[in-house]
Amino acid sequence: MRTRVTELFGIEYPIFAFSHCRDVVVAVSRAGGMGVLGALYFTPEELELELKWIDEHIGGKPYGVDVVMPAKYEGSDLGDADELLDKLQGMIPAQHRQFLEDLLTEHGVEPSTETAGRALLGWTDQTARPQVEVALRHPIALLANALGPPPADVVELAHEHGVKVAGLASNARHAGKQVAVGVDIIVAQGTEAGGHTGDVSTMVLIPEVVDAVGSDTIVLAAGGIGRGRQMAAGMALGAEGVWTGSIWLTVDEADTPEGALPKLLKATSRDTVRSRAWTGKPARFLKTAWTEAWESEKSPGYLPMPMQFMLISDALRRISRSGDGELVTYPVGQIVGSMNQVKPAAKVILEMIEEYIEAIERLNAITEG
Repeated sequence: MRTRVTELFGIEYPIFAFSHCRDVVVAVSRAGGMGVLGALYFTPEELELELKWIDEHIGGKPYGVDVVMPAKYEGSDLGDADELLDKLQGMIPAQHRQFLEDLLTEHGVEPSTETAGRALLGWTDQTARPQVEVALRHPIALLANALGPPPADVVELAHEHGVKVAGLASNARHAGKQVAVGVDIIVAQGTEAGGHTGDVSTMVLIPEVVDAVGSDTIVLAAGGIGRGRQMAAGMALGAEGVWTGSIWLTVDEADTPEGALPKLLKATSRDTVRSRAWTGKPARFLKTAWTEAWESEKSPGYLPMPMQFMLISDALRRISRSGDGELVTYPVGQIVGSMNQVKPAAKVILEMIEEYIEAIERLNAITEG
């Protein structure tokens, strides 16, 4: 396949795979697509180890790194990372801590025997910049930002290293802001997507963004894409490739938690919900007792990013260790209804391409007729 994006990165297929798992990143890149490692949950030291492993196993194939540098978040003016962490911890209301503890007790989740996690990880500008610095020490081909336009100086720094920059946008106005700071690629992500997402559907969003940014900027289609027919639809709407995420949660190489995997395999496309219960910003994940509790009358409401995740991060680990199936949730998009079988990442790529070709041939037969 040949589009501007395949020529730009020297890849066989215009399929980008976002994953927090290094094995998935390597598998997709080696299969002809392009893996993109989500850096969010890694400290700079951990990210260095992950990227070193990728460099050693990817066989010289291109890959990318995705960071989270939100344009707006609580505490953006509170100093460096350590100072910010201490101040934000003190701003978490006691009623939120009590609500969470009551919820865990109700479901039989045992108290933690460890010190509660305090790290902000990569949710802020202050904590994401060290991740960017680590990433640019490696031979990455792409740096992506998941929330809002990346800072202009980060875009400039990436370009100085010969690295292309992508930005996720959930509406045409956001896409325009991304272009204004110099990003090379817009990932137009519809509401069907997992994780942070807007409220405009993919089918509506893609042509709006393509028209808004003009022909000089490459657009990738994202949100509810995991099949070849969906890939063909995205390309027909003007995209030059697809950005995928959720479908890699159920491949052989994934490190998806054992408690979440069976739920993902059994879920339908109606078993997700868009809520602020994970990070404080709207994100789509599995609908469970966890999401219902945060939407209930007893809920004290959500905290702004990054305080919501700071509040719940230790609880998520406790839930995972407890084996309680009712509270287990996971970020995933509506494509989860098609994710009912575990298979190798390379097979997912092959099946997407085969179905894409079938879809194009069917359309060609219609026009020729």
